[in-house]
Amino acid sequence: MPCRLGAVTYLNARPLVYGLDAQSDRFALRFDVPSRCSTLLHERSIDVGLIPSIEYLQRQDYMIVPDVAIASQNTVASVALFTARPISSIRTIAADTSSRTSIMLLRVLCARHFHIAPQLEAMPPDLPSMLDRCDAALMIGDPALFVDHRVLGAEKIDFGEQWRALTGLPFVYAFWAGWPGALTADDVARLREAKETGAAHPSEVAREYFDNDGAKAAIGTRYLRENVSFDLGSAELAGLRRFYEYAAELGFVPAAPPLRFY
Repeated sequence: MPCRLGAVTYLNARPLVYGLDAQSDRFALRFDVPSRCSTLLHERSIDVGLIPSIEYLQRQDYMIVPDVAIASQNTVASVALFTARPISSIRTIAADTSSRTSIMLLRVLCARHFHIAPQLEAMPPDLPSMLDRCDAALMIGDPALFVDHRVLGAEKIDFGEQWRALTGLPFVYAFWAGWPGALTADDVARLREAKETGAAHPSEVAREYFDNDGAKAAIGTRYLRENVSFDLGSAELAGLRRFYEYAAELGFVPAAPPLRFY
């Protein structure tokens, strides 16, 4: 029976599934928003999911696919806070809850970096509506990448940059994780190969994703080349562990278990 893979709908996940749709003998692939991927995994409706990194702490028995992630070294462009106010005066934030990692990163940055304690309100990712209702807005994924915040007089505060300023480390947004025994060594090799091939073909990935919309594909290609990284190496693991440490120190999550890999 094919391994049931739950992937993310956003552009930044597409290099990780490059060519996997042609391997239906081994993988059955579906796409959802990040929070839904993690819910499906928790429910055992999929075997392996591209889950928000904070979701790893929900279970003690998940395994991680080595060397594969959605991460940023500095500017990420697709996870950001938008506001027309000084950060110190932000009291309410409208938040797109599609990824629990982004919500947790917001909470960590507010506590440790911005030194504010705003109220969060869940809202769909529509920037004018969000800023009409709250002092600031957290948007993620494609909506954050393509929204024209300048027409609203808003500043875009990039969370990849802010995490790097706080820690000096990369940030890991998501990775493949699943149930023990769900993947063979050959499956792991295929997932790593998909990442390598997809990361090497950003323009092709973007063109296919945007159905040959040239303007969006150009932005998407630059984003995949310059903003997102797909490795889970020693620096990324250090950033991931720091994120878990900060979230636990603030009382948002339990202490992280050791990272376990396929």
